[in-house]
Amino acid sequence: MTIRKARFFFTSFSTPSTLIPNPSLRYFCTNTTAVKRISQVQYPLQFLEKSPQRNLIAVSSLLKKYGFPAPELPKFLEKNRRLLNLDLVKIEKSLKILLSLKPSQEFLVSVINSCPRVLEYDAIRKWEGGIRGLEEGSILSSLAIRNILEVSVKFELDYDCVLGSLKCLKDLGVSDITLNKVLETHPMVTMMCADKIHDSFEFFVDAFGVGNVEFDRILRVYPGVLAFGSQNKFKRLLGEFKVLGFNKDVIKKQLLRDPRILALEVGELSRCLELLKSLKCRESIKKDIFHDGAFKAGYEVKLRVDCLRNHGITLRDAYGVLWKEPRVILYHVEDVEKKIEFLLHVMKIDIPCLVEVPEYLGVNFEKHILPRFKVIDHLRSIGGLGDEVGLRELIKPSRMKFYNLYVKPYPECEAIYGRFARNTEVRSQHPVGMWKLFKPPNNPKSREDIMNIKSYMDSLA
Repeated sequence: MTIRKARFFFTSFSTPSTLIPNPSLRYFCTNTTAVKRISQVQYPLQFLEKSPQRNLIAVSSLLKKYGFPAPELPKFLEKNRRLLNLDLVKIEKSLKILLSLKPSQEFLVSVINSCPRVLEYDAIRKWEGGIRGLEEGSILSSLAIRNILEVSVKFELDYDCVLGSLKCLKDLGVSDITLNKVLETHPMVTMMCADKIHDSFEFFVDAFGVGNVEFDRILRVYPGVLAFGSQNKFKRLLGEFKVLGFNKDVIKKQLLRDPRILALEVGELSRCLELLKSLKCRESIKKDIFHDGAFKAGYEVKLRVDCLRNHGITLRDAYGVLWKEPRVILYHVEDVEKKIEFLLHVMKIDIPCLVEVPEYLGVNFEKHILPRFKVIDHLRSIGGLGDEVGLRELIKPSRMKFYNLYVKPYPECEAIYGRFARNTEVRSQHPVGMWKLFKPPNNPKSREDIMNIKSYMDSLA
């Protein structure tokens, strides 16, 4: 060992602060920069005392304590890192406030997931006293309370203003069921002051002649009556109804029958009535369509158009389907939905085929569509079809023609089809002997009639 190496060796040991062990490398390092880099790699959990990473375990443990699912915690805290900077004591206070509003673990987890800001004590402390102002015994659903908290925290609403809106609704005679429905579907109503809610009620009383009980039912079925700007739309809608010739009594009757007529767009009912006037169908079908009046008939057209549009048919094609096949209007919307679902998922036919063959929606499902499809499906499975049978070939032929083409040549299909099977008893339309009642009676000839006939014949001679 040279003199320089020996001096360096003893100098290194004379300053203990530079001697930092590295167990993985088994030697002593004297470079402080390298030491910091190595220590960060070897000991990643050495955080500052008040760092967000140090709060991670504490916040996770607190949320687990209150029932938050452990598998969802990492993803939740990754999205909401700001929670790691909050004081644990205040987070626990916020959790206790939430449980005081609705003592349910499911409610707690849902409201934290949908609006993590409720864990900030400054944003939620105004709800520490609960939801005051409602009648004793009034129960709000978990979804209603969650929506109230979300809107309140998001828009920083005043606590007294929110409670004033709820109290105004209760003073107008709104039931708990209706109040829950409104808060679950239109929570923005809590941003309306009590005066605006009262003005909406007065408008309905004057425009449609309804009372508190009737207003409660309308609000329950269609909570959108309290949406912002709805009064201007309802005024234009009411003006359209009057132009079409409907008086106040007819409008009120239809409103109480189905309050969803308020969801009509201005001009929509006029177009539906124009379609009905231009129908070219049997008079009996028209009579059944207008059985309950023109207003209800036009609204039924609107419901069928919406049903078809929900399945991807354009507005113009939807009106075209109803014009070509008016019998669709006579079937309930649920029956139309059932036929469309069967067409898409069982028959595996695309929805645009309805535009080409609208008759599919105008025939009975149990008596017409289902037996024919079973026959064709059976023949397809045994290779009995020469050409592919589409929707047009399935629906268009008459009963007898379909029977002669696809059922009669195959005896096993008669039991499937059923209508013209040999062992099936076909009931006659009229009782036996009823034809005698329609035989015109013989009028007896009087002596005067005979003399008149004889004199007429003599004049001809």
